[in-house]
Amino acid sequence: MSQATLDLSQPLPVPAPFSQSGAGTSCDRTGFQIGWDHAHHGLAPPAELLLDGTSVCQGWMAGRAVFGRRTLASNRSVRLWLVLRTLAWRSGIAFDDQQVTPNYLAQIHVERCPVLRQPLGGAAGAPLSAVVERLNPQAGYSAGNLVTMSLQAALARQGLTALDAVRRARAAEATGETVDDLEAAAWWRLAALAAFAQPLPFFDAARLPLAVLPPNRVRVLNAVQGLQALVTQLFTRPGWAGRARTLGAMLPEHTLRHDFNLFVGAMAPRVLEAGPDSADLRQALEDAWLNERVQRRWQHLVLSLGEAATADLLERAAAAGLAGVRTMTHAPAQVTKGKGLPDGGRVHARRAQADQVQGQRSAGTFTAPRPPRNRSATTGARLS
Repeated sequence: MSQATLDLSQPLPVPAPFSQSGAGTSCDRTGFQIGWDHAHHGLAPPAELLLDGTSVCQGWMAGRAVFGRRTLASNRSVRLWLVLRTLAWRSGIAFDDQQVTPNYLAQIHVERCPVLRQPLGGAAGAPLSAVVERLNPQAGYSAGNLVTMSLQAALARQGLTALDAVRRARAAEATGETVDDLEAAAWWRLAALAAFAQPLPFFDAARLPLAVLPPNRVRVLNAVQGLQALVTQLFTRPGWAGRARTLGAMLPEHTLRHDFNLFVGAMAPRVLEAGPDSADLRQALEDAWLNERVQRRWQHLVLSLGEAATADLLERAAAAGLAGVRTMTHAPAQVTKGKGLPDGGRVHARRAQADQVQGQRSAGTFTAPRPPRNRSATTGARLS
């Protein structure tokens, strides 16, 4: 019986997506890798990217040739990961593929919209369908800058800063009517979410109520908001009075400790009224920040404390584990790393646009580069 022999004297070829060749642009390699990963999970990219000549098509065909039917399982998080990467590539927006993984996206998934407080669901394009949004639209798709919310909330915040949302919240409060179909409390929650990822002057951040607690894996850039979140977490578990005393003892002056006790006295009735149910308590604590007395006590405390002392208190309280949940503090350079801030969150995407144009010409029509069909009207992505 004859047997085939394998010549091991020659180096094995390196698969294309891992090649170290400098040929092609970054967008070429990114598009190829997106197609390759679709094939690796047994999925097909958007049809308009599978026309001959596109880098996504080339990567997908190469991946199919290598993997065949030996594909990895694909779940909701994997499909969403591929949708977001494709969206970012086509839009020329930076995407941190080292940290934004399917596992990360599973961790930021929520059942309720943090803005509307209603269950997420429905077909693509429905007001309550879930979308993944960048909190800071000037930054890229990076860990700490992504949150899951409803399409209605995402559309309402489009093009607005945190201070714009504050103005709409105050307008809704003044008139008692909705603004762009959102009530005042929802606008305050949008303002808080936007401020998590947008550095604000200390005075402005101190005056902003924490109408929503930071969603999982969100990085808070403003120390005063970080301290707000940590203080709020004190009240989420039994024994909050002892933890509050421990935090108060960390304040440098007696007058500040007195101000802190007054703040705790303003928050305590809301904790007692909410009862032990964790979901009700969380919403009650968020709503408490919209109370005029609570907000007045808080502003007096932190403005007397000052910016540097606020950051120091946050670091010491987090190190002591007072929040009761895993809390990490980062240097400013670490927090913004990977967000694509120097270039406004954008990457050079001439090749990505050329691929779209070439594909559209091959189909017999020519239009300006457009978002993929599963993209919402905002910068978010919806997974049906």
